[in-house]
Amino acid sequence: MSNSGKSFLLLYKSGSEQGSCALNNIGELADKSNIYAADINAVSDIHSKFGINSVPALLLFNKGQYQTVVKGCQEVSFYRGLVENSLFDAKPVSNGAKKVTVYSTPTCPWCTTLKGWLEHNNIQYTDIDVSRDQQAAYDLVRRSGQQGVPQTDINGQIVVGFDQNRLKQLLELA
Repeated sequence: MSNSGKSFLLLYKSGSEQGSCALNNIGELADKSNIYAADINAVSDIHSKFGINSVPALLLFNKGQYQTVVKGCQEVSFYRGLVENSLFDAKPVSNGAKKVTVYSTPTCPWCTTLKGWLEHNNIQYTDIDVSRDQQAAYDLVRRSGQQGVPQTDINGQIVVGFDQNRLKQLLELA
């Protein structure tokens, strides 16, 4: 892994539909100089080092340090956004602490992306797994009218999905 800037490691399993999908979609990107791939059939110790228990998984590194993971096969545009850094660029313009709650599930790739984005921007949040907390899921549907995740509560305002512009606005990020 490169110690300068962002780099990515795709862990996949050859012969699996999801693994092939992720590998093909990552392969569509024009600049792959900072993207690496490892087949867990050939290299079996990497995923356990990072606590990865399912593949495909795209690990994100910044200056050689592991940051976060995106699980599953994603669209080419999603991977392009990650690689081009467009999903993770924001700077706080205010120091006012916001109460942030993320409603998510462990298998939701956009939930993982949202949480990684919040962490990258040093936003503290509470994560509620609605697949394990049925009352929280019920309350969320009652408040937002939506069942999907991720949903983010920022000081009482609900953001459905990973709407980066709305999140930046509510969190007062530039």
